[in-house]
Amino acid sequence: MELCMATLSRAHTAVAPFLSAPPLSSRVRDFRKLSVVCLCRINSESTESPKDTQMVVSITGATGFIGRRLVQKLLSDKHKVRVLTRSRTKAQFVFPVENFPEIIIAEEEEWRKCIEGSNAVVNLAGMPISTRWSPEIKKEIKQSRISVTSKVVGLINHTSAEVRPSVLVSATAIGYYGTSETQVFDETSPSGNDYLSEVCREWEMKAHNVDNGVRLVLIRIGIVLGKDGGALAKMIPLFVMFAGGPLGTGKQWFSWIHLDDLVNLICESLTNPSYRGVINGTAPNPVRMSEMCDQLGQVIGRPSWLPVPDFAIKAVLGEGASVVLEGQRVLPAKAKELGFSYKYPYVKDALEAIVGGL
Repeated sequence: MELCMATLSRAHTAVAPFLSAPPLSSRVRDFRKLSVVCLCRINSESTESPKDTQMVVSITGATGFIGRRLVQKLLSDKHKVRVLTRSRTKAQFVFPVENFPEIIIAEEEEWRKCIEGSNAVVNLAGMPISTRWSPEIKKEIKQSRISVTSKVVGLINHTSAEVRPSVLVSATAIGYYGTSETQVFDETSPSGNDYLSEVCREWEMKAHNVDNGVRLVLIRIGIVLGKDGGALAKMIPLFVMFAGGPLGTGKQWFSWIHLDDLVNLICESLTNPSYRGVINGTAPNPVRMSEMCDQLGQVIGRPSWLPVPDFAIKAVLGEGASVVLEGQRVLPAKAKELGFSYKYPYVKDALEAIVGGL
């Protein structure tokens, strides 16, 4: 019995990051209802933004794992950032004024004024899904994405044409495609028929309601790898303690992307008018779960020898276990067609860069 309980506990720790949605770091996990919008104003008469033009950038979900890195990237490139939040206190916790004096933080009643005159909106909002899916949690997972997207789209549409944002970059997830151990998915593939597919369809539909004059980019994000959150934040401690290994059989596909590549993809979408419609936010070389764990073990100097059995994952996640146990093989056909340059196209290089920086 003690062995069974230990296995279940380890399963709960191990499976949390592998549900296909934009992840949040544990440091700000309590901020699941926090919405932050990044607005980009171009100091130019053109409707699109040249890369050397200063922008004012705002993000829903800026306090999350992806959003924080995006804010850092934009600031380092000398752009300006506005944070639109439902709680100024929570936003200031993540972006303290002494470290981020140039960021403007505005609460919900000020969102409309901030959107006016902006050229772009990046929408990354959504509560974490790495938990057991009760009916209440499933409802909140969906509503946290749909409600903020609807609000942002509505505010953009009600802004006069002269000061309306010219581009909306809105996150979605590779969960759109459903799960499969054998199929290969790209941007032309149809949606799946499970719960996460339904969430992603409705999420994207709300974004599609944006005015036709606004360039829309939908980034279907895979499993994001970085040292400050996401999958690796859960996996690395297990490997360090000689308790690392694949989930289930290890044969399921692991469609990943390095955090820096994802942030660069978002930034390219802001400034490049060729980027429009659906773009898969994944690396060009997905791997099986077993290969991912073998590579991580090699980089850390630990074996990948202790798999988490199916029954333990199902006990922790219930309905959500199929996402972890089956996965999906997703290729970024559109990004490659557009000539996007990946800094980390192979998982070994990505892991060495991340673990080497710890």
